[in-house]
Amino acid sequence: MSRGPDQLRLTPDERADLVAYVDGELPEGSARAIATKLTQSATARREVEMLQKTWELLGHLPMPQVDAQFSERTITHIRQLEIKAPGWDPWVKSWAVRSMHAILSLVLGVVGLGLGYAATRWFWPDPAARLARDLSLAEHLNEYLEVGSFEFLSQLADSPEFGFDDH
Repeated sequence: MSRGPDQLRLTPDERADLVAYVDGELPEGSARAIATKLTQSATARREVEMLQKTWELLGHLPMPQVDAQFSERTITHIRQLEIKAPGWDPWVKSWAVRSMHAILSLVLGVVGLGLGYAATRWFWPDPAARLARDLSLAEHLNEYLEVGSFEFLSQLADSPEFGFDDH
């Protein structure tokens, strides 16, 4: 069933703003949107008329009389509630505490991993560095293995072909 433009209803948000609209306290943009809908919809106009009549009838009701101490007691009660009320909602506070614990644990874990990596990198011997340092030994390893022992090298040094001349 399609509705014609004269049967458009106000949205719940617009209906909530009607009191401010009738009193002239609604911001200009929102007031303009409601005024446009009122000009286009008879249903919306009826809702505003019913609200205005309700306000008029409320004005005819007798106002309750309160004693002079009523305002003072009310303000005192509100101040006591403000003093007793926690600064944060308990759920928000517990969530914030848990979040801080999680963040602190994460930071400590990252610091621990960083220190472990640094200690391993600087204090643990690196086999590749030793190979680079002893590269000439590694390049001639097969030749050294063929020699067999230092005795053979000593004999070579003492032989006249490889020996040193003392003259």
